[in-house]
Amino acid sequence: MEGRMTSKIPTTVITGFLGAGKTTLVRHLLAHAKGKRIALIINEFGDIGVDKDVLAGCGDETCREEDMIELANGCICCTVADDFIPTMNQILARPDRPDHIVIETSGLALPQPLIRAFNWPEIKAEVTIDGVVTVADAAALAEGRFAANEEAVDAQRRLDEMLDHETPLGELFEDQMVAADMIVLNKTDLVEPAALEAVEAELKKHMRPGTQIVRAANGHVDTLALLGLGMSTEDNLEGRESHHELEHDGEGHEHDDFDSFSLTIPSGPGRDQLLTAIADTIATHDVLRLKGFAAIPGARARLAIQAVGPRVNAYFDRDWQEGEARETRLVVIGESPLARDAIEASLKKIAEAA
Repeated sequence: MEGRMTSKIPTTVITGFLGAGKTTLVRHLLAHAKGKRIALIINEFGDIGVDKDVLAGCGDETCREEDMIELANGCICCTVADDFIPTMNQILARPDRPDHIVIETSGLALPQPLIRAFNWPEIKAEVTIDGVVTVADAAALAEGRFAANEEAVDAQRRLDEMLDHETPLGELFEDQMVAADMIVLNKTDLVEPAALEAVEAELKKHMRPGTQIVRAANGHVDTLALLGLGMSTEDNLEGRESHHELEHDGEGHEHDDFDSFSLTIPSGPGRDQLLTAIADTIATHDVLRLKGFAAIPGARARLAIQAVGPRVNAYFDRDWQEGEARETRLVVIGESPLARDAIEASLKKIAEAA
């Protein structure tokens, strides 16, 4: 078609476990895009756009609000045909196409089915995978775990009876590692040099030859190192097979046993009270992940909350906007069925007592 852009749009796929720092990495990338206009697809797990809200405004010139698209139906690996393909077609149909597409997958997602989706004819003609970037938690790995809460993630793996559970780092972790063109080893500032060397040596046992490791703290990686890898990953699938594919003749893997729900809590409890209640609720009810925003009495800014296993992180990210409801909104993710009533009661109790 005359005037139509003929070169393929490069796409970076960013994957990694819950709490490894994917959203922080993407936020840094958008803020330092060096003039590239980026379309961002966020594979959100839950029905509140927490990650999108965290990212909004960090790169207005390079990633506008309309360039951020959320897939809220769970793992992207299970919704390729229903969600991913239509979303990509939507981006490709725009008259002002982006220079680059970034996909942040859910921490529960296998990268392999998504990579293969780029070989669908309608996508392959227009888009190419510039590179698959896997974010790993150096602090957790240095402590002999592959995520902030190894027990919680291991519980996820046990839900699938078709998987073996022999490897110390976990099969899902290995699948994300072997799919990578680059591994960003995040939170290296929390690890001593000798321990960091040991972590990298262990990681190399699970990587394809030629995969790069880039050290990072707080997700700070030079944009030039992330964008422009030129890997055309969809044409280089050999060696990236997941454990499930190798053991079951290429059959796909689904995550039918995860659940999530959202809840709203009126403003009331102070910061420390709320975070203590969240930590206690996570410990009592085996919550895998909790995230959201909180209204703290006397604070003009909203409190962003990200919890993975026992780690609860919080920071004031921006002022409340005029007309915006000052309330606490949370997404809870865990094994199905979640004890929703008990979890809600535990979290709302602190608000009622305030």
